Amino acid sequence: MADARISTYLPPNVNPAQAAIAYGCRALPKLNEELQADDLLTRQKALMALCDLMHDPEHVYTAIRIGCLESLKALLRDTNDLVRIKTTEVLYIMATHNVGREGFLEHSVIQALSFLLSDPRSACRENLYTAFRHLAQVPAGALGIVNSGLIPSLVWKLQREEEEIQALLLDTLAACLTEDATEALASRAVPFLKEKLLSANSNIRSKAAHTLIAISVPLEGKIQVWQHDVIPILVHLLKDEEEEVQANAAGALMNATVTTEGKYAALDVEATGPLLQLLGASLSKARLNASKALTMLAEAPEGRKLLQSHVATFRVLEEDFSPAVQRAAQIALKVIEWKP
Repeated sequence: MADARISTYLPPNVNPAQAAIAYGCRALPKLNEELQADDLLTRQKALMALCDLMHDPEHVYTAIRIGCLESLKALLRDTNDLVRIKTTEVLYIMATHNVGREGFLEHSVIQALSFLLSDPRSACRENLYTAFRHLAQVPAGALGIVNSGLIPSLVWKLQREEEEIQALLLDTLAACLTEDATEALASRAVPFLKEKLLSANSNIRSKAAHTLIAISVPLEGKIQVWQHDVIPILVHLLKDEEEEVQANAAGALMNATVTTEGKYAALDVEATGPLLQLLGASLSKARLNASKALTMLAEAPEGRKLLQSHVATFRVLEEDFSPAVQRAAQIALKVIEWKP
């Protein structure tokens, strides 16, 4: 007759580093209690479990309602590195949901996260900036970051973080500067972005050019782009090997050439040639931005004279599959063919 034996192995699919999740509606309240526990291992296991649960927006809603955000804010100051890393991970997962972003704004999570901008652990900072990037995707979130006074710090950090984090910072800044670029302009963001345009990493070049589009919307931004000699670099990027870089460089030129100084700075470095080449790009955004930038240059007599021999190219764009490109081509033709 066989003897009954108790296995020495753990049951299958059991993670010993994660807290056991209570059944039903008791799950999140129990984890919230464990987040406040004195025992370090208990806090770590609770955070591991929350990382899994926060992918569901219903769980995010419940977590916010029972006060998990306040517990997580307290853990951001924990002395244990793993606790801070997993806390920021939970928060950035929550920020992927609209209900989570609303919770951030209602419970002042932005200010709590700002204390970790100089955390010694890069994983913690990466999670923090990922949370900010997700939050900035909605206008209220971007404005919340601006109103928290963090823009000068984010601009300063752009010079000191590793490339993976720089990409997150540039995404966040681009969204925030669309709402208000005042603090960034006062923090010498344009010279810093100019340096990023020269990066060997095409992703950084693309995101830096995209951020320049946002910062050059206000007049002061246009003036600074011209004053800091960014326009020749943007024209050079029109011939970049990456189409996304070309498109964003054309977009930045579109804004920078609104001013008379910007127009002539671009004409001096022969911007019309590479912009005309972009009119045949496969990326509709590149064609659109190039059309608008050429329209700006055509407002100068010298630019109009250069473009009059390329009217046929714009006629072709009037039949483009993109309605936005069609309208841009029609406006460009009106400016180019205008006679005093």
